[in-house]
Amino acid sequence: MASTIAFFFLGLILLSASSSGLAAREPFACDPKDATTRTLPFCQVSLPIPQRVNDLIGRLSLQEKVKLLISGAAAVPRLGIKGYEWWSEALHGVSNVGPGTKFGGDFPGATSFPQVITTASSFNATLWEAIGRVVSDEARAMYNGGTAGLTYWSPNVNIFRDPRWGRGQETPGEDPVLSGKYAASYVRGLQGSDGDRLKVAASCKHFTAYDLDNWNGVDRFHFNAKVSKQDIEDTFDVPFRMCVMEGKVASVMCSYNQVNGVPTCADPNILKRTIRGEWRLNGYIVSDCDSVGVYYDTQHFTSTPEEAAADAIRAESAVQRGLLSEIDINNALVNTLTVQMRLGMFDGEPSSQPYGHLGPKDVCTPDHQELALEAARQGIVLLKNQGPSLPLSHIRHRTVAVIGPNSDVTVTMIGNYAGIACGYTTPLQGIGRYARTIHQQGCKDVACADDQLFGAAIDASRQADATILVMGLDQSIEAEALDRAGLLLPGRQQELVSKVSMASKGPTILVLMSGGPIDVAFAKNDPRIAAIIWAGYPGQAGGTAIADILFGTSNPGGKLPMTWYPQEYITNLPMTEMAMRPSQSKRYPGRTYRFYKGPVVYPFGHGMSYTNFVHTVANAPTVVAVPLDGRHGSINATISGKAIKVTHAKCNRLTLGVQVDVKNVGSKDGAHTLLVFSTPPAGHWAPHKQLVAFEKVHVPAGAQQRVGINIHVCKYLSVVDRSGTRRIPLGEHNIHIGGTKHSVSLHAATLGVIKS
Repeated sequence: MASTIAFFFLGLILLSASSSGLAAREPFACDPKDATTRTLPFCQVSLPIPQRVNDLIGRLSLQEKVKLLISGAAAVPRLGIKGYEWWSEALHGVSNVGPGTKFGGDFPGATSFPQVITTASSFNATLWEAIGRVVSDEARAMYNGGTAGLTYWSPNVNIFRDPRWGRGQETPGEDPVLSGKYAASYVRGLQGSDGDRLKVAASCKHFTAYDLDNWNGVDRFHFNAKVSKQDIEDTFDVPFRMCVMEGKVASVMCSYNQVNGVPTCADPNILKRTIRGEWRLNGYIVSDCDSVGVYYDTQHFTSTPEEAAADAIRAESAVQRGLLSEIDINNALVNTLTVQMRLGMFDGEPSSQPYGHLGPKDVCTPDHQELALEAARQGIVLLKNQGPSLPLSHIRHRTVAVIGPNSDVTVTMIGNYAGIACGYTTPLQGIGRYARTIHQQGCKDVACADDQLFGAAIDASRQADATILVMGLDQSIEAEALDRAGLLLPGRQQELVSKVSMASKGPTILVLMSGGPIDVAFAKNDPRIAAIIWAGYPGQAGGTAIADILFGTSNPGGKLPMTWYPQEYITNLPMTEMAMRPSQSKRYPGRTYRFYKGPVVYPFGHGMSYTNFVHTVANAPTVVAVPLDGRHGSINATISGKAIKVTHAKCNRLTLGVQVDVKNVGSKDGAHTLLVFSTPPAGHWAPHKQLVAFEKVHVPAGAQQRVGINIHVCKYLSVVDRSGTRRIPLGEHNIHIGGTKHSVSLHAATLGVIKS
């Protein structure tokens, strides 16, 4: 099927898994030494890119055009154009998951940063962009060396809607604003800031409402996500809109699933009207691997593979379904060739271009590896610290028992969609730099099917001054195509933790590796377990970061980017139920902190420090006037149910400025995450609270920092009604920052008759 449908696409259809092989980098096209092409208009850098693209398309035969519209795009030798593999991945470092990237020779590995869910826990947009810059440096270096491409199908900015989702680890979490800010920041780092020129081309995926892989007999290929207009607008589409409009991403990938009965890759409403029309994507839309084939083979949305392919292209051009013309193919080529020209692929010799100096010396540099370590430190979350028991003392805790199936792992720490790391420091190795260690696995793997290794682990805890249990999950439990069955620790892990903590001579510390949340209420409520740390999947330097947090070299400042639910939450909750809002009549609890009000193990945004911070609102308005644009008829049409349509307000510079003093009243320097939530006026449209801003601030012990926060009123103080219309509620909005609350009243700036 792949060979039949591979060339028909929406800007690009991936699915030719073959790659032409990668050699030392010669010019992709427009070689200055090629007298037959160097003078052609499409090779003239001085001409506008649209003119160059149109010239090239005019020189291609229909057969050549078609062969350019697959992931393994064919060469056009007569025009000096080499073959190109579009599929490369860079979720949290250059990856070899796609066929466009190969490790070996001068490039044995690349810096492997923490998994995205861990990095998101830092709530540090500056860090996210810095990681993107490093990843794109290494990607460009590998491209120059002939071992990688320039088009990277990352990041994944789907909403982590259900805690069981195996790919939740790839996302920035459950909040749409957090996910959108992550997307825009990481994409800016990847793509660079050189005007319209691209360093690499990123792709935000998977559009849209994709957050189920394989649960209870339902897989992503067959799943029809039934989603309300309200939830599409205020949850699922938000990160993608921010990725396109704020991050200026060069590509969007549509997903496998259907949304309300239509495959996302064949829906003109979301592809043409939303992504290209409303958001003005400057780039290409790519289908997920073989998703066009899926909606013929699996979803039976079309009767032939040719119809499936035609629908994909025609979804952008709104041409009659089922007929393909050369104009359709030309329009798709405009999108992909434009991106390649923005990347400089038609500018001749790579070494003479802005990033042509990058090479093997720029991959796995000490600075890059230090950033991976710092990202892990910032992403680790301190969930519990009784006493406090942490940080440990290298004087009092000279011998440490290190126990657990994740205590000495390497590849587990880098999660999925990873490459080959520069090197690893395991938790055991990291802790060994601070204390003498006694190591026992306790379970032979995370499945922990039996207790054969329990005895040795218990004995080790009796001999040590402190015990550290490194437990949790790995890709055998949560992964692409593998959703979790439950939220508890797998197998007999909980039993091991409890037995070791009962025997331990010193404090017992539980360290968890996972992408998704785990119900560890037993440990939270057990006084014998002194502290709990969530490390996510902390990347190549994870062991060092964990040890630095445990022994106080670093002060934890991470916050959970998703709710940690009790196991009971999912007892009667199908993953296939997409509604975000609760329903009392259906006994449906709702999803994420924005709509779910029931019991939790740990809430979204939870995270402790070794110091204490106090917030004071130093300056903020109590009243904000929302100006109306005066072009939408009567005041009654604009202000409905005491809410103003966002489209009827003058939104551009309408911000709520808040000055917050953050004082470190403890004894240790620390970085503090300032989370700002808004509670809108009561109403059935609104979440009970929503994240509207966040800032990372470093405050020395005893010092105070003033932080300025600007909240865009139309973007972040608006809510979405049941018809999917975004409105600004009038009345009292409560702004929450830690334990501090500030009230601000929004009102319409004019109450007269609005002229049409």
